[in-house]
Amino acid sequence: MPSQLDLAIDATITRLMDNDGPLSLTYVEKYGVQMPVFAKAPGNMSDYLAFFCATHADKEFLVDGDIRLSFAETYSAARALAGGLVDGYGLQKGNRVGIAARNSANWIVAYMAIVMAGGVATLLNGWWQGGELAEGIRMVGCRFVLADTQRAARMAEQDLGGCELLIINHDSLPLDGLSVLTAKGGGADTPLPAIDPLDNATILYTSGSTGQSKGAVSDHRAVVHGAMSYAGQTLVFFELLSSTGQAMPPQPSALVNVPLFHVTASIPVVLQSFAIGRKLVLMPKWDAEEAMRLIEKERISYFVGVPLMSIELATHPARHKYDLTSCTAFAAGGAPRPVEHVKKIRKEMSWGYPLLGYGLTETNGVGCGNFTDNYLEKPTSTGPATKPIVEVQMLDDDGNILPQGERGEVAIRSIANFNGYWNNEAATRDAFTADGFFRTGDIGYLDEDGYLFIVDRKKDIIIRGGENISCPEVEAAAYEHDSIVELSVFGIADEKYGEVPGIVFQTKDGVTLTEEELKAFLAPRLAPFKMPAHFWQVDEPLPRLGTQKIDRVTLRREYNAKVSA
Repeated sequence: MPSQLDLAIDATITRLMDNDGPLSLTYVEKYGVQMPVFAKAPGNMSDYLAFFCATHADKEFLVDGDIRLSFAETYSAARALAGGLVDGYGLQKGNRVGIAARNSANWIVAYMAIVMAGGVATLLNGWWQGGELAEGIRMVGCRFVLADTQRAARMAEQDLGGCELLIINHDSLPLDGLSVLTAKGGGADTPLPAIDPLDNATILYTSGSTGQSKGAVSDHRAVVHGAMSYAGQTLVFFELLSSTGQAMPPQPSALVNVPLFHVTASIPVVLQSFAIGRKLVLMPKWDAEEAMRLIEKERISYFVGVPLMSIELATHPARHKYDLTSCTAFAAGGAPRPVEHVKKIRKEMSWGYPLLGYGLTETNGVGCGNFTDNYLEKPTSTGPATKPIVEVQMLDDDGNILPQGERGEVAIRSIANFNGYWNNEAATRDAFTADGFFRTGDIGYLDEDGYLFIVDRKKDIIIRGGENISCPEVEAAAYEHDSIVELSVFGIADEKYGEVPGIVFQTKDGVTLTEEELKAFLAPRLAPFKMPAHFWQVDEPLPRLGTQKIDRVTLRREYNAKVSA
């Protein structure tokens, strides 16, 4: 039975959709289906950024150490840098421009400049090693990559496929730290190209079950609607809070502690903030006590991260040194949150609520959400589909929609979905049904209230603290060791990260391979977050299925039991 909060949310959405309201809809055809779109959404990201930066012009927007920028100042810098890309570097609409850098205000301004100039913002994983970065750059044919000195050093001696590295700096005003973009000419007066809603806007990377990273390509309409879907969701809750007489913060504010190359940061955190006039406070890397210091200092109202981050705040020994009461929302995404974490966050930080979102890179973060009292009531659910533009169904292997309550593959359809994987028609074809549902690879069911419960995963993916790790990718790196005969990589449950990679391996007769030796071998081949956390050497061949494939499911069950024991 729907909760009182569900009924209130539905009534508020209906009111905001009616009479040409802010959530009013129109429809466009895609995959032969009439899909809902927000009637008042800007047509492209350039217009989106310009409109909302003008709307919130004098409000503070980016806080990065000693750097503080308003919306107007941020947009002015991005506009000049976009002109430099067009005039000075001859950037053509559709050229891929990568960003390989740590979190900073200049990362965000660089992203804005790329899409405003008509480029395709290509968000390279800043945790990748040099070979992984080079592979991502070559895969999509980046013309330029904006790299900070640390990532540029990793790519030294790598084959970048003719891409030009442009070195950028942090801890400075945008026109200084990104001055390379205007070094050859161009500026705020340079005409920028007209951008169609269906022009490519972004490429984000995702690991698939094959181990090969894929570039997920989205058009401007999809990215704008991903951001607008989140903004609409926030607007609904602002309306609900106002209707109950609760005091609203003078300006919403969020701590940016998840990596900007990740969909969680790029859409619901950064791009949504333009629409709702939210201040963003940047952290270069995660540190729980520094996060608490910033929450108190900047009066942060919204916190989002992978599940381990909010539980670290709730249980940190120094928590009572800081006033965190301005922060009333502790959101998580990227991985399931243990039920005990939900209860503990609510108990230890009773002035706020834990929240959970479910979306993927391929859906531009859009999917489901579970909030406040509803989350406490159903802590193992990711919540219902986000209204009014998202549809979630369970599919059988043939792509047929299953009855409510039956388990199947979770599938999401909205105009915010990506269009496909760069130069990978086979993977794109496999990812979608004929009528536009994206097949997530997760197994779940919808309860009687439409709440989604994830119960398993079809793909060979480990989700460590929100980062996807492909089991075959880690296996391929380890198989390069001459002493290994066979091996398997699988997820091991972990209280902090949700799950971490474990590896079991058999070596040639008489060869001992220690954990330290294998770690040292893998270190230059894998980003640190992909490194196995558990190692087991065995003397016997690994168990196999009837197809003679290694039985990863049995191994995962067996070694999880060993760890838990």
